[in-house]
Amino acid sequence: MQSDYSRKQLSDVIVIGGGVIGLSIAYELAGQGIHVSVFDQGAMGQESSWAGAGMLPPARSYRGAPADVQLRAASHELWPIWSARLREETGLDNGFRKCGAVELACDDTSARRLSALITSWQDAGIATEQLTKQRAAELEPALGADFCDAYSIPEFCQVRNPRHLKVLVAACHQRGVNLFPGVPAFGWERSGDRILAVQTVKGRFEAGQFVVASGAWSSTLLSALGCHLPLEPIRGQIVLLSTKPDLINRVIEVEKCYLVPRGDGRILIGSTEERVGFLKQNTSQAIAELIDFGRRLVPALGQAAVERFWAGLRPGTADGLPYLGTIPGYENAFVAAGHFREGLHLAPVTAELLSQMMRHEKSTLPWEAFRCDREHAETGKPM
Repeated sequence: MQSDYSRKQLSDVIVIGGGVIGLSIAYELAGQGIHVSVFDQGAMGQESSWAGAGMLPPARSYRGAPADVQLRAASHELWPIWSARLREETGLDNGFRKCGAVELACDDTSARRLSALITSWQDAGIATEQLTKQRAAELEPALGADFCDAYSIPEFCQVRNPRHLKVLVAACHQRGVNLFPGVPAFGWERSGDRILAVQTVKGRFEAGQFVVASGAWSSTLLSALGCHLPLEPIRGQIVLLSTKPDLINRVIEVEKCYLVPRGDGRILIGSTEERVGFLKQNTSQAIAELIDFGRRLVPALGQAAVERFWAGLRPGTADGLPYLGTIPGYENAFVAAGHFREGLHLAPVTAELLSQMMRHEKSTLPWEAFRCDREHAETGKPM
């Protein structure tokens, strides 16, 4: 008797990686009538996609905007559309909402960086409001006085990562995507410039096209194809506190650290950026520093309960841009990896962009800026 695995060995597209990027690509392709299978070494959506805070900062394109700004702006427009569509298809709510944010600076150095960020947002037409301490206290009464500059960003949004991943999995099921959790891929079968099959712990699986979207774990599979990208795991630690509802209502952000209120009394505090390889454990020092950061901004958090804490490994790149497009040397292999802290934010536009590439449709976005060989295209050197 054939196993379920052997009966499902032929797909139009195989996606390696079941995080928010891989699942979003599968969902988008399946909506075009394409038969997709997704493989992940663990449970679907349980790595960095699940571990993040779900912040969706505003973005808007403008004449001459860099490619990364155009990518963020396109995804910012897609998020409410995708969330509504997913809710209609599955009946599940991913927690997407416009919550607003308060951006703070706590010293002169961070004030200069914040001023530059605010200027870039204002130049793009994003609404901002500089806040006095009195006005900041009116917006967020629980906010402490440990800051020297503040701005309100009303267009800031958020989504609840675990809920969104649950919704994406359900939507992929409904669109006929085959999901293979706990099935690591480790190699390829090739013929010339085409990949014929991916090798997994459950056997070989054939497809017409392949996508590597394994986040920080993408390098091994890409290297086996001669594609050596500077992808690096960057650990981020997060703490979840439980307190009374509506203690704060907006995201509060100080450079790379933040408080994200969930509306039910839970508040996320994050996050670190640590180069420790694939070590995903929490450390007492980092957790203590995050809690102290939260308490300094919102003193009432000193009485909040610590509900849990965790860590995720974000896929970083040397220039801060993701890799999107064909894998050099192969006509039917693609990569979507290296989104660092923006994987959730950029998932909808990444899915639509990869779908357009794979179906040979013209894109209005400058995807060339994200190609795998961009570093070598400038020098003319081979990868």
